[in-house]
Amino acid sequence: MSGLWNDFNDAQSNANLIPKGTLAKVRLTIRPGGFDDPSQGWTGGYATRGTTGAVYLNGEFTVLEGPYARRKIFTLIGLYSPKGPDWANMGRSLIRGMLNSARGISDKDQSPQAQAARRIGGFADLDGLEFVARIDIGTDAMGEEKNEIRSAVTPDHRDYARIIGTTPAPMTPTAPAAPVIATQTAAAQTPTAPSMPGRPSWAE
Repeated sequence: MSGLWNDFNDAQSNANLIPKGTLAKVRLTIRPGGFDDPSQGWTGGYATRGTTGAVYLNGEFTVLEGPYARRKIFTLIGLYSPKGPDWANMGRSLIRGMLNSARGISDKDQSPQAQAARRIGGFADLDGLEFVARIDIGTDAMGEEKNEIRSAVTPDHRDYARIIGTTPAPMTPTAPAAPVIATQTAAAQTPTAPSMPGRPSWAE
């Protein structure tokens, strides 16, 4: 017995969180929200519009391999916030990293092939995207700790090849590229899914 059964102060905490800084191969699944704006390139019913007017993709990231396989991390992928460009600017950086990671492109590569690989023809190109993520820890709207994905790991990282398993070939879009979309990894929670992270203040 590791401890007394009438004193649980030394019992292990059941936070059930993936440790901060863990690198893992993940797959993005977009939960369709049914909102389209063709003028922005938002088609296919992938986007969701919240009650505050913010528009986002409802992302579910599933860990594919390793000790945390099948664990899910929920992240809103921001497309628009009525409060300003911060959400979109943060997301653009993350999406760039995700595409670099999924398509085997160095972040420093500015060749025509690399630039083409950082473009998408639509949200369908992101649905099912597999890449190496760096898992972080944040807090939700209730102040509880939760896992977040704030960045992707690209081929420049020494552990990338081992985690990705194979070297992915760069992909070029088959349709005219939509505007580069933005992603948000901030602590945010959809109004209909209490388990989701809380919405950042600038998305309201």
